[in-house]
Amino acid sequence: MELSPVIAFLALIGGVLLGLLVGWFWFSKGKKISTSLQAEINGKERELHALNVQLVESRSQIKTQEAEAKAQARETISQAKLEAQEMMRKLEKDEARIDEKEKGLDKKVAEIESQRKRLEKAEEDIKAMQAELKESTRKHREALEKVAGLPTEEAKKQLTAELQEEFAPYFAAQLKEQKKRSEDEGEAYSKNLLAEAIHRYASEVATESTTTVVQLPSDDVKGKIIGKEGRNIVAFESATGIDVIIDDTPGAVVISGYDLVRRYVAKLALEKLVEDGRIQPARIEEVVNKVKEEVGKMMLEFGKRAAEELNITGYSNDLLKIIGRLRFRTSYGQNILKHSVEMAHMGRMMAEEIGADPSIVVEGCLLHDLGKALDHEVAGTHVQIGVEICKRFKVRPEVTHCVAAHHEDTPIQTAEAFIVAAADAISGARPGARRESLEAYIKRLTELENTARSFDGVAKAYAISAGREIRVFVDAGKIDDLTQVRLAKDIAKKIESELTYPGVIKVNVIRERRVEETAK
Repeated sequence: MELSPVIAFLALIGGVLLGLLVGWFWFSKGKKISTSLQAEINGKERELHALNVQLVESRSQIKTQEAEAKAQARETISQAKLEAQEMMRKLEKDEARIDEKEKGLDKKVAEIESQRKRLEKAEEDIKAMQAELKESTRKHREALEKVAGLPTEEAKKQLTAELQEEFAPYFAAQLKEQKKRSEDEGEAYSKNLLAEAIHRYASEVATESTTTVVQLPSDDVKGKIIGKEGRNIVAFESATGIDVIIDDTPGAVVISGYDLVRRYVAKLALEKLVEDGRIQPARIEEVVNKVKEEVGKMMLEFGKRAAEELNITGYSNDLLKIIGRLRFRTSYGQNILKHSVEMAHMGRMMAEEIGADPSIVVEGCLLHDLGKALDHEVAGTHVQIGVEICKRFKVRPEVTHCVAAHHEDTPIQTAEAFIVAAADAISGARPGARRESLEAYIKRLTELENTARSFDGVAKAYAISAGREIRVFVDAGKIDDLTQVRLAKDIAKKIESELTYPGVIKVNVIRERRVEETAK
């Protein structure tokens, strides 16, 4: 079948149009691709140009830095050469001085060697003379023994006895004169110093007893405290270690014990139990344990307050807690923490007056009785325990020496230690500071009098001024003036070594000689 010319023409025209359309499409797409490639090429060229610029700048900077480094190196080398030259000049001078010193030393060595030889010769001569003198003395002694008919030792004893008998009044007078002179020189200054320190520090006069009274809202509470068949009071005493005394006193019970910590714990625990109203063994144990924790915190707080009052810093909490325990310890009724703080204030004043170190004195006073906080728990004297505690907490050696020497268990070697010992005596001896039971007081006075009577030649001895002074009357026929002085010192030493007493005891030895004649 043949196509018509019209259809063939149209088909030709359609094919041409289709070819044009396809060609236009591919032309447009290729143009877009070439434009994108050209933009990318242009971007790369710009980056390459920027890199070339940076390369040029880097090369310029490297050249500049290289030039600066070379200049600095030349300057450093020049400076090093100058220093080396200066060092060489110094070394040459030092070498010259050393040579001169060596020459001088050689000369001195030669002189010393010459002197040594002369001394050796002189020593030999002296030894020969000593041997000769010794031989002469021996011959002289033998000649004297033949003439006197007495051995040398016997002659010495006789001569010594005669000299003591002849010059005893003279020696006693000289001793009294020297003692009076030294007392006159130091007494006024000492009195003024101590009086000023005591007057400037005005402390309260208070003592601690061995009992504490707990007030009750009514007498009906006493039955609850006792409990059924006494179970509550037994549990309370077992938990606290304190005795509870319930008598006819209206509205109060008494708790008794020597340990202030336990007594304070017992007081607070009993007050809490009475306030709560539930008094039974389990509740008692619970409350007592809580109060013990509270008291432990209070000890730390007491230690911090004492340290802050005295401007002391750097102590650990463990050491401050031990210091706070002193608040619950007494000595002859005097609270030890208050006593230590009082000592520290007076000690600082005395240290400032005489030029000693106040900080050492203050720390020494605060820590001097530290061992008493643990003396029931650790073996040893309170001085030994206190020294060990100071060493454990790395307290300054100067302060530790004050603690060790405040009772002269260790010889006093510093002015600060003397001040601590003096402040201890002042604080313990002031009126109202301490007290003791009647039995202990009588026993101490009796021991004091018996100690004085134990010496040969003592006729009577009386303790007066509440045991602050012992007056000793001696037999004038057995004790002369010189022996009287020795006897006073011997009695004082024996009292110090054998007796325990607060403060200072004055030993007064009295020798009275009476001569009687009868007129007829």
